Amino acid sequence: MKLVTRAQLGWPASAAPSQTSTKGVKVHYEGSPVSTKLLTDHNACIAEWKAIRASHLANKAENYSDVAYNYAACPHGYLLEGRGLRKRTGANGNQTLNQAHYAIVGLVGSSGLTQPTDAMLSAIRDGIDLLRKNGAGSEIKGHRDGYATACPGGPLYAWVQKGAPKPTTNTSATEEDPMAGYSKAEIGDAVLYRDNIPAPKSAPDKTKNPNWSLSSYAQTILNTLNALRDEVASLRKDVDALSKES
Repeated sequence: MKLVTRAQLGWPASAAPSQTSTKGVKVHYEGSPVSTKLLTDHNACIAEWKAIRASHLANKAENYSDVAYNYAACPHGYLLEGRGLRKRTGANGNQTLNQAHYAIVGLVGSSGLTQPTDAMLSAIRDGIDLLRKNGAGSEIKGHRDGYATACPGGPLYAWVQKGAPKPTTNTSATEEDPMAGYSKAEIGDAVLYRDNIPAPKSAPDKTKNPNWSLSSYAQTILNTLNALRDEVASLRKDVDALSKES
């Protein structure tokens, strides 16, 4: 779990009401446009989270004591602390709904960035598991369950309805240690193999492909390693066949 605490965000302890247990957790989205810049700039994720808190504290009609959510999850797989553990949420619609479930928001919206990454889903799941260890029950629901809203949006709600499974993608291999599991010799061979492939006519255009990142480059190298292994296996078969003929 990659947790960013309130202290790291420069926030004081939450003034939200204490609550030691709930039926479970409700998943949210922002419900407004979210920039795709968040996909390639983690600092933009932190700025987005701080802006959400600032807007909540400025909302005199709702009279929020803090950012409404217990946690947020960003596209890079970070769990961002909001009200935190054992604090009543202010996000579920009314006091009865707030008392029933804690709340985690994925930093996706109604347009722009709408599709959660696997890393984000993993972070939401990390938050659910953390809350379960600290008083949350087993229920996992969307904000729309019990309240008239489109939240948490189609993609997140479909995931919630499946039981909010942790993605099977090895995010630790592609984002934290892209070369995990490979020897130095294999990596060197893959780099040499890759460098002999003709370069593309133009570099990736991030404005046309905002999902391009260092992790996608790492995945390309992993794919190259796998292709190299397949070629070696094929060559070994050819050598074995020649040996039998001779």
